[in-house]
Amino acid sequence: MATKKTTTAAETTAAKTTADTATEKKTAAKKTAPAKPVEKKAPAKKPIKKFPSKPVVTKAETKVNFFVEYGGVQVSVDEVIKNVKATYGKDAKEISVYLKPEESKAYFVADGVAEEMDVYFC
Repeated sequence: MATKKTTTAAETTAAKTTADTATEKKTAAKKTAPAKPVEKKAPAKKPIKKFPSKPVVTKAETKVNFFVEYGGVQVSVDEVIKNVKATYGKDAKEISVYLKPEESKAYFVADGVAEEMDVYFC
């Protein structure tokens, strides 16, 4: 018959401790070893093409001279508008002007208020 070898609890614990310590050392070695950085090369940059810049063209506001002529005599519309503003007496948000040369009158509505004024064709 074969004899059975009996192990004590202390021997079993010592064997487990030795095995656990060896595993911990391997794990610690893996954790403490710094990882080698992977070097990535930046893609080669293409040279930027520079195009000659176009000159900036600013359009000047067109000046308009507007006249109404009746019976061989003329009046500037700018002058009529200036006189309408003076007749109304205060700044208006909206002005509509109706010019009747045959009556030498300008009828206007400024901010909903209707009035009239004389226009002299000179």
